[in-house]
Amino acid sequence: MVTPANSVFGMRLKDARLRAGLSQKQLGIVAGLDPFVASTRINRYELGVHKVDFPFASKLAAVLKVPVAYFYSDSDDLAELVYAFGRASKKDKANLLTIARAITN
Repeated sequence: MVTPANSVFGMRLKDARLRAGLSQKQLGIVAGLDPFVASTRINRYELGVHKVDFPFASKLAAVLKVPVAYFYSDSDDLAELVYAFGRASKKDKANLLTIARAITN
């Protein structure tokens, strides 16, 4: 069961932030938050205490170089696929789509 303390969005945000090697404060500042509240705000998002609106989630995704869909995936496997797809080159994305279409047809 997903509770505020382990929200899917929060877990994915923290994972992407750590993969990017950013502190909560660094992420918040780069995403446009005031430096005095950046760390606390990102911490609250990661803990699920506060919800992130979609426009700001999109900013966070851009900073972390992940598709915004990564934050909302309720499956770890799907999240990993979305993450990999978002980080892939244009050529690799085309190859992945070809494989996915072949599998589903």
